[in-house]
Amino acid sequence: MASLETKTNSPEATRALGEQLGRLNNPGDIIALSGDLGAGKTCFTQGIARGLGITKRVTSPTFILIREYEGRLPLYHFDAYRLDGPADLEQLGSEEYFGGGGVCVVEWAERVATALPEDRVEVELQRVPGEEELRFIRFKSTGRRSRVILEELKRVLYPGD
Repeated sequence: MASLETKTNSPEATRALGEQLGRLNNPGDIIALSGDLGAGKTCFTQGIARGLGITKRVTSPTFILIREYEGRLPLYHFDAYRLDGPADLEQLGSEEYFGGGGVCVVEWAERVATALPEDRVEVELQRVPGEEELRFIRFKSTGRRSRVILEELKRVLYPGD
């Protein structure tokens, strides 16, 4: 298991970090996002989309539950906030998306964790109290592919280490 911790100091920096991750993604990659309301999950996803070559505006799928975007790879953007649990995610046909040729980003992933594939990059975004723009971001891998992604991301972010 690999992990990485970093900070961003603006929404654009959060998007830029997401973009770096998006550039590293391959078909079938799963990104599980967690964090409070306003922590930057959608902002981070906008960056992932940029890294996948998506030019369409990315918005939160809160009321739609899944949004699809076309780029170098398709992006399947899930929002589990309004779901009652893992069974609801499965009823959306998540298995087909998870096994497909795109990248899946799941906001509020902690609500449906048992329905997610075992190998995923988990990203926790936290607002820093008293610092409006500052975000603390923690990445964790849960399998072989996600570990490779995080090792590559570390090399991109910290090339001398």
